[in-house]
Amino acid sequence: MRYDLVIFDNDGVLVDSEPISNTLLAAYLSELGHPTSYEDSLRDYMGAAMHRVHDLIEERTGKRLPVDFDDVFHGRVFAAFERELEPVPGVVEVLEKLAADGVPYCVASSGSHERIRVGHRKTGLDRWFDDERIFSSQDVGRGKPAPDLFLYAAARMGVPPEKCLVVEDSPLGVRAAGAAGMDVYGFTAMTPAERLAGADRLFGEMSELIALLQS
Repeated sequence: MRYDLVIFDNDGVLVDSEPISNTLLAAYLSELGHPTSYEDSLRDYMGAAMHRVHDLIEERTGKRLPVDFDDVFHGRVFAAFERELEPVPGVVEVLEKLAADGVPYCVASSGSHERIRVGHRKTGLDRWFDDERIFSSQDVGRGKPAPDLFLYAAARMGVPPEKCLVVEDSPLGVRAAGAAGMDVYGFTAMTPAERLAGADRLFGEMSELIALLQS
């Protein structure tokens, strides 16, 4: 394998959370007077840190979201996670293979540390990710598409950017990986391939990643 570190996005790549969180985000924004469809939410916010939601709403409407927006939204999301969240099919096998081969890996997510950990506990992925393997946009201040998070994760894991592979499912994440000087494989399970056109490779089933990593 030509990579010394595999960096996974979390939502939609490790845990099947995007349908849950974007359904709830669209509903909450609409409830607050900012009509948003599920498709709008995927297009505008998938893969982004929460500050992007605040920034886009203020830019478009001149109004700010309530100060407790993040807390209310995350409360709804975490409750839904406890009821519904599952790991992405095939991801456990990928993690087993990486561990068996001694290939370092980590997660670098636009989501908060709490969101990552809640999801991992519910899905059982916490056995694969200790604190030293979890990185959040909270750690760097700027979320994707800025490269900061991926560069921070690589530095903490002790691997130069050019030896890292990022696994992403959002256009913002693909852009961030490219800006960080890392190769990126685009996971198209939820995102049309043309929206991930900047990726070095595309794949639609997580089980395909094992063969891609060995090629």
